[in-house]
Amino acid sequence: MRRIRYGVKSEAPSQPQLSLLKKTGKLMFLPLRRKSSNCRCLLRRSLSAHALGASRCRITCRASNTAMNRNPANANSGSDLVRIGEDVTEQLDVKPAEFFVHCHIRPQYSCRACETVVAEPVPPAVIDGGMAAPGLLAWIVAAKYPDHLPLYRITQIAAREGVTLSLSTLAEWVGRVGVAPQPLADRLIWHLLQGRVLHADETPVAQLDPGSGKRSAPTCGRIAATTSNWSRVSSHLTTKP
Repeated sequence: MRRIRYGVKSEAPSQPQLSLLKKTGKLMFLPLRRKSSNCRCLLRRSLSAHALGASRCRITCRASNTAMNRNPANANSGSDLVRIGEDVTEQLDVKPAEFFVHCHIRPQYSCRACETVVAEPVPPAVIDGGMAAPGLLAWIVAAKYPDHLPLYRITQIAAREGVTLSLSTLAEWVGRVGVAPQPLADRLIWHLLQGRVLHADETPVAQLDPGSGKRSAPTCGRIAATTSNWSRVSSHLTTKP
């Protein structure tokens, strides 16, 4: 009772206990040190083998490959050199966003006999009378939504290539592109209404509401229709509360 009441409350080991631990600790941890050194050697071998295997893997890319023949300097010197093989090294490269202009030239022809002027009509465009080609609009929409780039960053990317795109112009283009697929959406709704059963689901998704300091909870909805042949036509909708 005296030791419990008046004894040392610290749980630190005493000096004799520390000396005992120092003597026995070396013998206890010696096998562990050997095992750790062996594990390090095995890890280095596996990493080197993995790096060697990764360097030997063939690069897969959807774009076409560009072959460049690197002949030695003395290959065309007239000496009797015989080609016995080749060493192929592949490098993956990228071409940044390249802006170019499509110039549509439509000659106009007049007929003196019938007094008419004949010319090829203007090709259809996503934005009537706009300067944005379908490829540029697709690049902007893909950068904004799948890549989550704000419009001001897209303007900075275009500015590095010497192309000036204002923020208001990009916003208008994105809005026009959102309205352009409306006939496709109407056709999809028509197919949904032809089904026997409509299945609906709403999933709340929390996201930040800039400026308010709070989070909003929009819902991502999905509607699927079961037709007579048991095939399903689905439509994805995004609404806000």
